[in-house]
Amino acid sequence: MKSIGIFGGSFNPVHNGHLNLALNAKKELGLDKVIFVPANIPPHKSSRELAANDIRLEMCRLAVSGHDDLEVSDFEMTQTSKSYSIYTVLHFRQMYPDDTLYLLIGSDMLFSFDTWYRYQDILKNVRLAVMSRENGENDRLRKKTQELQQYGKVHIIGSPPYPVSSTEIRSKIKNREKYSCYLAEKVVQYITLMNLYTD
Repeated sequence: MKSIGIFGGSFNPVHNGHLNLALNAKKELGLDKVIFVPANIPPHKSSRELAANDIRLEMCRLAVSGHDDLEVSDFEMTQTSKSYSIYTVLHFRQMYPDDTLYLLIGSDMLFSFDTWYRYQDILKNVRLAVMSRENGENDRLRKKTQELQQYGKVHIIGSPPYPVSSTEIRSKIKNREKYSCYLAEKVVQYITLMNLYTD
């Protein structure tokens, strides 16, 4: 039996914080691999903010290249409906019926997790692995974790928060500020080549 992490998000763009979460979760939880699953139409985001599907997919593939234990799936991008996590979870549960699955999320997502579509069904099929997004929120994390434990298992990953978000990186690119330190080198090269996020 294997342990597999499922890491969904818009990845717009994918940055080192995402990689840190995946690698830290893999180490702390003993995962055999982590699968990045870029979203097609995230329920909480405007599609106008997103780079095209093929562009975000390629950035994820570039970011994980060189990491044999990291993969990218286009499952959500091939769906015609919004990318609700329950459908992704059930897809991977069907693919890996005998394995332990973890859904990797940031703490900001944990605080609203009980508003997610069929969140109880999600917790029946996977364990949550949560990484803090801000300093000083451990008490809130523990309280929310305790509330959700009645539905399934929730793990808090002990790793320092990453200091920048995809939104801030897009802003830096648009304003011609330095941003390359936050991204894998191949992703920086691709963003430059494709002239992304400049307007």
